[in-house]
Amino acid sequence: MPAAEAAIAANRFGLGARPGDLARLGSHARDALLAQTRGPAPLLTEVLPSSQELLARVIAARAARREEATPPAAAALGKTLRETYLPAYVADVSARTRAAIDREADFPERLVHFWSNHFAVSVDKIAVLGLAGAMEREAIRPHVLGDFADLMVAVEQHPAMLLYLDNQQSIGPGSQAARLADRRGKELGLNENLGREILELHTLGAGHYTQQDVQALAAMITGWSIGGDAGRLRGGEPGRFYFREAFHEPGAQTLLGRRYTEDGIAQGTKALRDLAVNPVTARYLGTKLARHFVADEPPPQLVDRLTRAYLDSHGNLAATYRALLGSPEAWLPALVKFKTPSEYILSAYRALTLPFGARPADIRVFEALGQRTFQPGSPAGWPDRSADWDGPAALLKRLEWAQQLGQQLGSSRNALQLAEASLGGSLSASSREAISRAQDGAQALTMLLAAPEFMRR
Repeated sequence: MPAAEAAIAANRFGLGARPGDLARLGSHARDALLAQTRGPAPLLTEVLPSSQELLARVIAARAARREEATPPAAAALGKTLRETYLPAYVADVSARTRAAIDREADFPERLVHFWSNHFAVSVDKIAVLGLAGAMEREAIRPHVLGDFADLMVAVEQHPAMLLYLDNQQSIGPGSQAARLADRRGKELGLNENLGREILELHTLGAGHYTQQDVQALAAMITGWSIGGDAGRLRGGEPGRFYFREAFHEPGAQTLLGRRYTEDGIAQGTKALRDLAVNPVTARYLGTKLARHFVADEPPPQLVDRLTRAYLDSHGNLAATYRALLGSPEAWLPALVKFKTPSEYILSAYRALTLPFGARPADIRVFEALGQRTFQPGSPAGWPDRSADWDGPAALLKRLEWAQQLGQQLGSSRNALQLAEASLGGSLSASSREAISRAQDGAQALTMLLAAPEFMRR
């Protein structure tokens, strides 16, 4: 049914239908989504400070504090961190939200959110507060329609990921820096955080690697750091990825039974690219995509199809998305995925064509409903199962927000027309009747936003 497919395209694969979207998609919904997988990459048009620019300011302030070594200098650094990172965070969240609300081609935009959560960093670590959005802009958006290997290398070398998982100071025990420290009676060591999360969360998944594999990969990415600091971190361009040869663990390493003899930065890069096309990675990513778009427990035949498409294309993401779009399981009419708070908010803004501001107060709506942007709290990212989001307390928050919007906008909106424009063939007879029988515009709009089919996709 064309009307039902248009609604599925907009709400399951996109971020919600705006007025006119379902009519535009019409009977060509699948073709429209397939066209979006061919580009262009979903880059932001707003000009925002780069991670290099933000880090350079902080590095300069830190250097000034070291020179002065007085309490006022330390206080000044704290002020610099707040002044630099918080406005950058607000600007990035506002810009990504406006892109999600305003863009007609929103399938790639949803994919940006998916991969940003796959490679999660969390802003409850202050070093990441100003950089999480920059990582999404600089490492994820350019590669979301390309090869997974390119996406992963860009992310793992981004300052936000290096700082979040403390790899910038990971030092091989046999490296030049470690030997020098040993002569001075100091002990420097290997940090396994990034290596472990690459294996467990970014590629293979739990249970498919050993502790020896973690240590080997962590050793191969020693020296992956950030340039321009002081002391033993001196060197490189301030704020940019920088390979510190003196930190790198020399010699061959064995990962998943494969021996890597490359020198320097090439060793870690080769390991990542091999992991990207590993069949276990293919199935892990195929399962995550199927779970996100189709069902908490995705059909095995769908996972098999995505895994094959990924491997046949040597890890090309667009080819994998096209396999998803070509699968009948992805177009079943049942709305089994419960929207996350972020998805719910974005779909409401799109349905109501609401503008989104650029103040700290504007972005607090995500936190109020339980999903502060870029703060999942751990490298595992936000959960992607309905049971994690449809509890009584979470539903109450949504209903209260729906009532607020109803009271603010109900008198100026025709809720039934909005329901048909945003839900199309997914709108149930019972929800249509409830909206039609509402006492006033405020209640009608509340009923739309509280409808089960508006809560699901």
